Amino acid sequence: MNKKQLKTLINSGKTYDDADLDLSEYRNHALFESRRYNQKINNNEGYHPEILENLFEHLGKNPYIESNFRCEFGFNIRIGDNVLINHDMIILDCNQVTIGNNVYFGPRCGLFAANHSEDPSLRTAGGVYSKPITVGNQVWLGANVSLLPGVSIGDNSIIGAGSVVTKDIPENVIAAGNPCQVIRPIRTEDQEWIKKDKLFISK
Repeated sequence: MNKKQLKTLINSGKTYDDADLDLSEYRNHALFESRRYNQKINNNEGYHPEILENLFEHLGKNPYIESNFRCEFGFNIRIGDNVLINHDMIILDCNQVTIGNNVYFGPRCGLFAANHSEDPSLRTAGGVYSKPITVGNQVWLGANVSLLPGVSIGDNSIIGAGSVVTKDIPENVIAAGNPCQVIRPIRTEDQEWIKKDKLFISK
């Protein structure tokens, strides 16, 4: 199967064989490219977003992705402008993963679009299905946040450190916990500063 056929298969939401050799080929490519990217950062060889541009479906302007970044395929990842991803990010992009503009990720965040089959016989045979993940504009995810298959984070919201997000989080709220729940709306007094040309919390 070519890349388009593979994307159609895994993004369908239907069960597929996780051990398919065609999938392994693209996994190995993503592993090689992400290791190459991380090695250059760890060896102080400068920042090389062009490696990720060739791996992702889309990489916006002014990204900064720290070392030890890992993904499963890469071709299902769309990242907007001015995105900061801290150390040890993992994206299992077995379905479309979309990240908006001006998004901050703390260290050791994980976006996990895949799930193993609930039926034990299917699971043993390699059965996997997936759901898309969406992170809106101007979102901040604290350290060690995990997003599970199918969730969306609304624009401007903040997810507290260590949270496990199992359901959609609306816009303009602070949410935290396991499972993650809304704590309160973002208040006007929370809007303490605006970085030049970049609005991080909208009015």
